[in-house]
Amino acid sequence: MAAGKKRGPKKRGPSIADVAKLAGVSAQTVSRVSTGHERVLPETRKKVLAAMHEIGYSPNSAARALRVGKFGTIGLIAQQFDRTGEILTTASVIRAAESLGYSISIIQVSNPNVDELQLASSRLSQQAIDGLIVVRAGLASAASLALPDHLPVVVSDSHLWEDFPSVIVDQAKGTRDAVNHLLSLGHKNVYHVTGDPDSAPALDRLEAWQNCLVEAGIVPFAAWRGDWTARSGYEAGKFIAKHPEITAVYCANDETAFGLLRSLQEEGVKVPQDVSVVGFDSIALSEYSFPPLTTVKPDYDAMGRQLMQRLVHEIENGRQHQIDRTVVATELVVRGSTAPPPNARR
Repeated sequence: MAAGKKRGPKKRGPSIADVAKLAGVSAQTVSRVSTGHERVLPETRKKVLAAMHEIGYSPNSAARALRVGKFGTIGLIAQQFDRTGEILTTASVIRAAESLGYSISIIQVSNPNVDELQLASSRLSQQAIDGLIVVRAGLASAASLALPDHLPVVVSDSHLWEDFPSVIVDQAKGTRDAVNHLLSLGHKNVYHVTGDPDSAPALDRLEAWQNCLVEAGIVPFAAWRGDWTARSGYEAGKFIAKHPEITAVYCANDETAFGLLRSLQEEGVKVPQDVSVVGFDSIALSEYSFPPLTTVKPDYDAMGRQLMQRLVHEIENGRQHQIDRTVVATELVVRGSTAPPPNARR
């Protein structure tokens, strides 16, 4: 600094009082919003967040943590984001977290081996997070994840629902609705293209498909082993086209169904005139495939809300080690890819 030149007073950044004045609320309300407190009306929270954005106010996470014992950040582990179910679940958690004033720190695990999952959980638990959501954990157990005993944890992976509070999709009901829909149309059997065998939802859907057919007195076909991808559905379609006794297919997810639709079209097999197809997840594109895809639609928005509400309860009340399970509903959305079987292919 040049000689004789005095340093001016340091310019103060925006404060809680500034936000409160702009939003027309009390400083206490601003503090509640910045700490993710539940007792704030949605319209008030929205107004306060808009005021924070307008004047550039950002709560100091370290100072806030020292003051209220929270960082305002949630950790999230997902196995692979190229799987639609994990993307939709994560997106719903992010929306719910934002509405509660939390940010999300995400780690993706590329491979489902236990060592990598344990490393990911260790990295997150060492960060400034208030709790952890595990979307998928592959074949890992609670013991192998080696999470700190004090860390609040909620999972959406049915592999771990006996160890942590969980919020899961009703895989069995969704699958039964799909299979029974096809049987009600007159199909004598239902083929299945599975998801990845290391995935709990894939295994749950496979088991529910088998049980549904057996209970109906039907011997299931040997399922085609897929991996959630459109390519696995495409390859299955080449096989199905050579077997006219297959008139109905339940795919483990919509991407698999898309691959199947293209493959059958290339082989000259018409959907739904020759083969009916049902998917799972009801992604946005399913309404615009050709033909529009009949699919099972989980309530992913409810999934995100329930996961965050359950985790916030654990955070605010201290980890209680109370193992409970919330099941999220599914809905069968019937579109143009299903119809009664043709006489020629019975």
